[in-house]
Amino acid sequence: MLLRTLCKISTVSPGITRVKNGQHSFVKFGEIVRSFATRLPGAGEYQDPWKLVKDEFTNIGEGVTKKAVPKQTDILIIGGGLIGSSVAFWLKKRYPVGVSVTIIERDHGYTRAASALSVGGIRQQFSRPENIQMSMFGAEFLRNIKEYLSVLDLDPPDVQFHHQGYLLVAADNEQAQALHENYKLQKVFGAHVDLMSPEQLKDKFPWLNTEDIILGSYGLQNEGWFDPYLLLMALREKNEYHEVNYVQGEVTGFEFKTERTYGAGNVIKEHKLLDNALVQTDDENIHPVKCAFCINAAGPWAGEVSKMLGIGDGPGDLTLPLPVEPRKRYVYVIHTPDGPGLDCPFLVDSDGTYFRREGLGGHYICGASPLADEEPDTNNLEVDYEFFNNRIWPRLTHRVPKFESLKVKNAWAGFYDYNYVDQNLIIGGHPYFKNFLFCNGSSGHGVQHAPAIGRAMAELIYDDEYKTIDLSKLEFDRFTGGRIVVENNIY
Repeated sequence: MLLRTLCKISTVSPGITRVKNGQHSFVKFGEIVRSFATRLPGAGEYQDPWKLVKDEFTNIGEGVTKKAVPKQTDILIIGGGLIGSSVAFWLKKRYPVGVSVTIIERDHGYTRAASALSVGGIRQQFSRPENIQMSMFGAEFLRNIKEYLSVLDLDPPDVQFHHQGYLLVAADNEQAQALHENYKLQKVFGAHVDLMSPEQLKDKFPWLNTEDIILGSYGLQNEGWFDPYLLLMALREKNEYHEVNYVQGEVTGFEFKTERTYGAGNVIKEHKLLDNALVQTDDENIHPVKCAFCINAAGPWAGEVSKMLGIGDGPGDLTLPLPVEPRKRYVYVIHTPDGPGLDCPFLVDSDGTYFRREGLGGHYICGASPLADEEPDTNNLEVDYEFFNNRIWPRLTHRVPKFESLKVKNAWAGFYDYNYVDQNLIIGGHPYFKNFLFCNGSSGHGVQHAPAIGRAMAELIYDDEYKTIDLSKLEFDRFTGGRIVVENNIY
């Protein structure tokens, strides 16, 4: 079992308790004393213990402790967004003590994080069984979030889950057939989805132009939207309660060790294992962190992290790269007092243009994925308002005539961790580096699938297999075996 590997290194970094007092956070001195006492250096490695205490107090601001980089950890997670934090949550849920987990996150404010900049949609209307099941569990997780993420003496989490439903519409026979096929698959797994004729859609949503609609697929339960930033903060609060160590820094490289095994005829085979991750902190110092497992949860930049191990640049099992790259998407906030109103679903039009209600004051958010030759530059988060004027606004006013008088109030851009081969999650181990694991490439639905992905990663590490949702078809080796798994419902 993979868990046995954890026995090869000791746990470290007991962490610091954070205590809420009104709107302020502080660190209890007694907890610091106890924490540094467990990390005193051995003989011949003297360090001033009071310096350790001082270091713990360094850079405490606005209730967040900037922790030191540990020398070793059982499990190292690169990326502290929703997926990385979910992995840590499920690891510590199974073993609150005895297994040390460290998250390396370079953007502790999450100003560029895909998680925080997402529109927060959740739907069951996918074309792959794995995605349907992950979304259904995601909805169950959100409905019962207080049971999962409440922390003693703190207010229970609220991620503002709006149970409004997705509405996908088809404007030609091919799209309608796809909705039919997906509907049958979704019903097999217990999804509450209904197919609606144009007349039924017009009756339920009088503001909707149905003249060119052939069929609609509407989610009756377990669909809608939520605030992904609030979910991220709730996961982080729970993780820190369980002493997950969030470290501000950036992984800049790796160090390896050689494992020797005996093959047929007692032939010795040598194989590399990841030994240390090199973490650069704000002071530009490089800290090697020894780990038993390293999990790539770096989102849009997961491909860059994998290249540091030579994945995609070497022979044999290292030939194929991780097919994940950032793709920039725009989100626009619009306002019209005469819009669809409170019964507005999360509508995805036949060309992929989407909109949903935002709050109660006549605001909506909307967007669309650009065509292949329109992909914007990913070196910045600037917003292209001409994309709204030329691509989105005409489609919105066609589908909802009352949007003719809308005004753009705000906008932002965010990144997808885009799997450019089959637009699906890549999970599990690498065929060469056995202790380097992926959870990347969800292509826009990683936010809603984060609870299920985190649980699956914990099962893989602790049980050496998927116990709840079988994600084996989504592992990296599908690319070497030519078993591409395409998700058709990507917007």
